[in-house]
Amino acid sequence: MSVAHGLLAVPDAGAFLARLTRLDPTAPVRLRGSTGRTALWARLPWDVLVTREVAGRGPDDATVSASELLSVLARGGDELPARRDAAWRWPLPPALSETVESVSAAELTRLAAAAAGTLREVTAGGLAGRAVGQRAVRDALLDHVALVVTPPDGTPVEVSQRLVQAISRMGFLGPEGSDGPDARVRTAGQWVGLSAPYGVAWLQPVGKLTVMPIGGHPKG
Repeated sequence: MSVAHGLLAVPDAGAFLARLTRLDPTAPVRLRGSTGRTALWARLPWDVLVTREVAGRGPDDATVSASELLSVLARGGDELPARRDAAWRWPLPPALSETVESVSAAELTRLAAAAAGTLREVTAGGLAGRAVGQRAVRDALLDHVALVVTPPDGTPVEVSQRLVQAISRMGFLGPEGSDGPDARVRTAGQWVGLSAPYGVAWLQPVGKLTVMPIGGHPKG
């Protein structure tokens, strides 16, 4: 007996899955159902987790192929594709988070477009007269800190271009040119997130390694 996916907001889920599969045709998507809604989770090729909540109580926790689920929704099916739980290998941010600052959708759109324009220019014309690989430029741009916001406690929060590109490429800011609500910079433990009208992107900064003398190690 097949299990139903339980998603009611098919256009919303389909928009998320269509964007995701354009960026990564083989991506898994994780469904986590609770109280009449389902959170769709996915990981983008540049190490950012993205999520969108849609109406309908799906499975409590199941991972399937995003392209297969998109195909089911496109033909009006209600079955959950074959589970691929082993394909999900990443932690999720803590459930509790706090808002640090608001940022206008227009500013985030401008930042995303500027980075995309820089990538095109450098790829086509090189940097300082030297040819530069597209991937090297892309990685440098993604690692760039696009915004720094300072919460009341005075500890700066860095928002990398990885997050900006995630909400832009996933369509979380809404239709291009629309004057939508502000996005919010959020933190949850060590995670930094950008919460936009149609979804949230999360990034866990790479922690610094602590070097400990072997003599001081508990098992030294």
